[in-house]
Amino acid sequence: MYARDLMITDVKTVSPDDEISDVFRLFARHSFSGFPVVDEADRVVGIVAESDLVDLFEPAEETLWIPIGLPPFVDTLTYQVKPPWADLDLGVDLVRNADRPVSDVMTADAATVGPDTGIDEILTLLSGDDPDINRLPVVDDDGTLVGLIARQDVIRAIRDERAAE
Repeated sequence: MYARDLMITDVKTVSPDDEISDVFRLFARHSFSGFPVVDEADRVVGIVAESDLVDLFEPAEETLWIPIGLPPFVDTLTYQVKPPWADLDLGVDLVRNADRPVSDVMTADAATVGPDTGIDEILTLLSGDDPDINRLPVVDDDGTLVGLIARQDVIRAIRDERAAE
């Protein structure tokens, strides 16, 4: 089995210049958790996933450290404050980030495969150390998108192959 046997060819894509609000609409209308980001020539320049957008609204660190005092005593007089992040209105963050371009949040060095890539390499990428790889754009020699393989596509293909045996 090769990538060309596993991929779907009707792929929804976004542009690096699309606004984040447009991508939210796509996620709401389609049952995908990520989209390839392509340039004007349909060459893959990245991938944007739901998790990339969630990172806009979830602070990486919920603890604020506020220094109190004057140097050189700042380090010894630091207080921890834990604001109620869950109580913040995410709508404010959405408005603040809605017109940002996808290029600000996408993964620019997305893993891709060619149509002749074997299933072993595909399985290695999808089950490797990078848990964020859930889909693989399939590109031709010049990087033009020709298809997409999601984890469930591989699982279905293996299931169907076993059922046929």
